[in-house]
Amino acid sequence: MYILGIESSCDETAAAVVKDGTQVLSSVIASSAQEQNLYGGVVPEIASRRHIEHISTTVRQALEQANLTMEQIDAVAVTFAPGLIGAVLVGVNFAKGLAYASGKPLIPVHHLRGHVAALYLSHPQLKPPFLCMVASGGHSHIVKVTDYTKFEVLGRTVDDAAGEAFDKVSRTLGLGYPGGPAVSKAAQQGNRNAYKLPTPHVEGRYNVSFSGLKTAVMNVVNQAEMKGESISVCDLAASFEWRITEILSEKLLLAAKDTNAPVICLAGGVAANHLLREQLEKGAAKIKAELCMPELKYCGDNAAMIAAQGYYEYLAGNIGGLDLNGLATLPIDYQ
Repeated sequence: MYILGIESSCDETAAAVVKDGTQVLSSVIASSAQEQNLYGGVVPEIASRRHIEHISTTVRQALEQANLTMEQIDAVAVTFAPGLIGAVLVGVNFAKGLAYASGKPLIPVHHLRGHVAALYLSHPQLKPPFLCMVASGGHSHIVKVTDYTKFEVLGRTVDDAAGEAFDKVSRTLGLGYPGGPAVSKAAQQGNRNAYKLPTPHVEGRYNVSFSGLKTAVMNVVNQAEMKGESISVCDLAASFEWRITEILSEKLLLAAKDTNAPVICLAGGVAANHLLREQLEKGAAKIKAELCMPELKYCGDNAAMIAAQGYYEYLAGNIGGLDLNGLATLPIDYQ
């Protein structure tokens, strides 16, 4: 079964064709990240405008790379929530028009479910149930994937998401956008023990909080400026990266031990962080759990993951109509 996926929830305009939920035939991404870097983060209006400019070409390229026509596509899957509402609506409206014109079923896909489905692209043998941490620019969740379309949230961030904290710290340190890769690159030249950063306290055994950690970094920089002192950007980046990845890995491993999960997974944009991947590899080995992580190319926003999840949503009978609307927020465990 051939699914055409469309993703436009943030600053990537993406389209892909995936066969049977696991085999990627094409994956095309047009990103406005370089332009967004001029403003230190995503400007929603700019993102929406770039989606409008690129979406038609991106979808056409995805079909061409897959060597397929719309007549051969079985269904159109699109991210309908959550995300920047203006950006989401560009993808939703384009997908509705395309599905209607071609007579194909329209499949609404939750963005975070898509990140989980990225695991199936790199690990076709992976099947629910399993435990997964989804860490991205707007979300940090620990979920139990009970089935392909059924999720149970065990923990989440109570304030900032991990990716958001990376972006804000990167801006504070003058490292640019997107923050995750920029901070990680600087951290490679730094000493992670140079600055003592806090582990924010939060209620809920598996919940996380990053607002205080982000603020602690800002305080270090502000206090140094007031005293006329300099800071080591690389050391502070390394200290921050170590603390935030330590928190994430500890929470996921704690949930895995408590639930006796034989398989644990990491997904989302922050899953590309090499230090977090290393910490989880070591931790999973200690508790004798199998660890699955997406290939780096499927960690960030892409349409292949949307097409993959679309396949399973279609099998579950989750078909959308022409009244489908985009949503800025929606829990992953919606029914």
